[in-house]
Order: sequence, then C-alpha cells, then structure tokens
Amino acid sequence: MKKLFLLAIVLFIITGCNEKNEETEGKEYKELEGHWEGEIQIPNQPLNILVDFQSGEEWTGTIAIPAQNVTDFSLTEIVANEESVSFQMPLPGQSVQFDGKLEGEQLSGTFTQNGQTFPFSLRKGVKEDKGDDEGDFLSIETSTGQLYGELLLPEKKGPYPVALIIPGSGPTDRNGNSQGGAGNNNSLKLLAESLADKGIASLRYDKRGAGKNINAVTDQSEMRFEIFIDDAKQWLETLEDDDRFTDIAVIGHSQGSLVGMMAAGAETTEAFISLAGAGQTIDYVLEKQLGDSLPADLFEESQTILGQMREGKTVPDVSQSLQGVFAPDVQSFLLSWMAYDPSEQLSELDVPTLIVNGTHDIQVPESEAQLLKEAEPEAELMLVEGMNHVLKEAPENRDENIATYTNPDLPLADGLVEGIVDFLNQHGFH
Repeated sequence: MKKLFLLAIVLFIITGCNEKNEETEGKEYKELEGHWEGEIQIPNQPLNILVDFQSGEEWTGTIAIPAQNVTDFSLTEIVANEESVSFQMPLPGQSVQFDGKLEGEQLSGTFTQNGQTFPFSLRKGVKEDKGDDEGDFLSIETSTGQLYGELLLPEKKGPYPVALIIPGSGPTDRNGNSQGGAGNNNSLKLLAESLADKGIASLRYDKRGAGKNINAVTDQSEMRFEIFIDDAKQWLETLEDDDRFTDIAVIGHSQGSLVGMMAAGAETTEAFISLAGAGQTIDYVLEKQLGDSLPADLFEESQTILGQMREGKTVPDVSQSLQGVFAPDVQSFLLSWMAYDPSEQLSELDVPTLIVNGTHDIQVPESEAQLLKEAEPEAELMLVEGMNHVLKEAPENRDENIATYTNPDLPLADGLVEGIVDFLNQHGFH
C-alpha cells in the first residue's frame, strides 16, 4: 500500500504539460475510428476505460478512466494497420503503452506501464451524448489557449464577496479530484457549495491538462511553476473587473497555497487562506513523503538527487522506480518550484491571512502550518481536529486515511467551513 500511496502523492507532481503527437502510420485503417469501451484486467480490480479515435491527417485519440477521474486524456503515437494497433498515454516520467490487434469490433491486447503488463479488451460502442457541461463558466485567454473556471453563485441577490479556489499539485480538476492519482473526493466542490450556502461566491478551475482545461498544455520540458502563478493572477484580474463581486479572497489548497500567496496582493485580494499548504520548499516536503514511502535504497537515491537539485543541477540518470517523481524532463519544473520558500512568500503578503491544516494530514503535517505561522505571526492559525489532506475527517491509520481520498460522499471535516466563513466575515465578507 505504501507504494500505491507514493504514486498518489507524487506521481503527477506537475500538470499542464504534454508531449507532441508524433507522425503516425496506417491512417487509412478506418475501422479503428469511433468510440470503444472495455477494461484493463488488473488482478482483482478490472479498470474500465473509454477510448475514442479520430482519423485525419494523422490519428488522434483520447482515453477516459472514470475510476481514476481521467477524462479526455490525449493519446499519442497512434499506429493502426492490419497487423496491429498501438497507442500511448504520455504521462510525465511514465511509459504507458497499449499494443493490440483489431478483429471486427473487438480490440484486445496488452497494456504496459513501467514494465508491468496486463491484458486489455475494448468493444466498439456508441458514445453517450451528455450535452453541454452544466454550470456557469468564465474563461481567460493564455498563450496556450483558453482556460475555463466554474463560477458558483449564492442564491441571494448580488453583488457577492467571492473566493478564488486554487487546486493542489498534479492534474487536479476544479472539484479537487486528481486524474490517475488521489481519485474522486470532491473536496473543493464541497467547499464551493458550502461557501455559496453562506453567501460567498467562488470561482474554481481545472489545472492545465485536467477537466475542461485538458488541452491548454505546455511541453513538459518547458513547464515552470511561474505559469501556475500567472494563471491565478489572470483569474484574480477577471474577478476584480466583474461588477458582480465585491471583496475577493484567495483559497489555495496544497500546492495551490504557494501559488495563491504569490498571486494574491493588496490590489486584488482582501484575504488569503492557506489550506494544507507547506511551510518549507517542496524539496523538503518531498524528502519527508519519500522517506515515509520508499525502501531504503530508493530513498537513498532520492536524497542524492535532491542534493544535486539543491545545488541547481539536474540529474540525467534516474532509476525507473523514481521516474514518476524525478524524470529528467520534469526536473526543470521541480527546480522552478523549489525556488520559492512558502514561509518567505507569506511574510511578504500584506493581506489578512488564515492558515488551516488538519491534525491527521499525512501529506502535509500540521508542523508545516506552524512554520507558516512563525513566518507571519499576525496570521490566524486554525488546526482542524481529525482532518486529512483532502479536507475530510479521517483516522490516523495510513491505509484508512488514504481510503477517504476516493470517497466523494464523505462531508468536509467538521469546523472547516465554519472557521473559514468566520474568518472572512471578520474581514468584511458579508
């Protein structure tokens, strides 16, 4: 279980990046085109998948894995001919390959991820038309295309105070769910709904490479932490220019805490809330997480890599088991993230601040919140008893704690929303 949890924490430490589709072969093999449904036969746990292929100048395709909240993830290197069909999922630092054969309306073969292989089978089907996405969406224009954010308004008449909710690390969507990682928990959706019930509007958005923003991607080797900061600043400017809103709060979860404190400022922001945010640079947070999850030999290698990166160097040779964290083309992004110390950044932020952490957070422990409090003594500190990293009440036991990461039916931890709303009301958010 430790290995699986490691993947949930750090396999997708970045998002918003993708690899370009290579030239493909067999474009005339039209039988592949269309919607396919089936499963990967993982022992004791078949994994349902939905795949769509489109032909054109080159093959394009997407895959959805509902159980892992993967939606319309772009496939690459699609090759189709009479002998075989193959395609890849371009996950950061991962080798994910499908190799199969098409026989009539059945496509079956082998799924391979980092040396592990399992059979898969797909059947031709008809894609369900779900219509347009529900909800009220705003958009901003970036160099890699539009980004969309979902606006949730209270039922009462406006104008309203509004919170910009910034998600955590990985390909995390606006609801707080992580593709291929932590799974569905709907933590940020529940937070937005609770704020609306209290008269506070919110805007929450999918990270680049997730949800409605799946196509607003940057080449993996060019991805930098500053892109996340710029995105958040644009959203704040959009809210500032919208006459429906009065005061603006920034609520950043996990990685989003650092993004939020760097995007916020007195010109656009009346309050800042850190949810489960680190108090030290990401290399030290990673070191703690890896120490809790890795066998001794891999942890020793990870420390060597981190030591080199702390000197500003990249490491070309990384064991396959650590590729998900330290793949060479991810290291430049990590270096850009490591450059920012949350405690230093918070001490420079001149807006009312609330620091929130759960006492049962096994990813970012409450000691990180204490570091932020020490850096900014005027900030308020709220420790929520029994709350874990996905803002749910959870046992201290590691496996039982992790189980809540995939349970969207669990409510938010008692006291979380009340504490946030009390803080905002104290600072004029009525």
